[in-house]
Amino acid sequence: MNATDNQSLEEAPFIGISRHRIGVDGEGVTTLAAFHGCPLRCRYCLNPSCLDPKATVRRHTPETLYQELLIDNLYFMATGGGVCFGGGEPLLRPNFLRQFHSLCAARWKITIETCLNVPLESLQAVAPIVDLFIIDIKDADDGIYTAYTGKTNRLVWDNLAWLSENYDLERVVVRVPQIPEFNTQTDVENSVERLKALGFSSFDRFTYKTPE
Repeated sequence: MNATDNQSLEEAPFIGISRHRIGVDGEGVTTLAAFHGCPLRCRYCLNPSCLDPKATVRRHTPETLYQELLIDNLYFMATGGGVCFGGGEPLLRPNFLRQFHSLCAARWKITIETCLNVPLESLQAVAPIVDLFIIDIKDADDGIYTAYTGKTNRLVWDNLAWLSENYDLERVVVRVPQIPEFNTQTDVENSVERLKALGFSSFDRFTYKTPE
């Protein structure tokens, strides 16, 4: 692909870019690029602007985003950092992610923050270029998950099963939150045990801070 040929590059909407992040999005210094758009409708959405049709967004091609993030190249190279794509749901834009990676190649690490509730084909398309997945599964129980997100978690578990057989699980962190009014610590531990059965071993347990 010709990196300067914008006609061949996908364009995508972003709700924000956050620079100089340390210790929250993978190794080193990272920049978070947050997409607009998500397949879920979580009751306590952390980034409601990603679903707001009236939200202020900036549209980028992989080339224009790459050019904007070049300002942090020295930080990325010195610390082993790179770009974390979040949102919203980055796996709704697999072509964009692959095109962006073709521009920065292996110089910048690519982290994906995802709910993983996407078609398997989207996951398969980007897995080879991703250095770290951070996956928020909400809860393993489909009833709890559906009540909280408005959608079944069948795709999530299909994708987790594929990762367990086709990806280095040392490069996966699974977030397993305790969500007030929706699940309990017992539910969290049940989710962790189900994940362990698939071979996952790195978990981020925490409690959502919900509106008063």
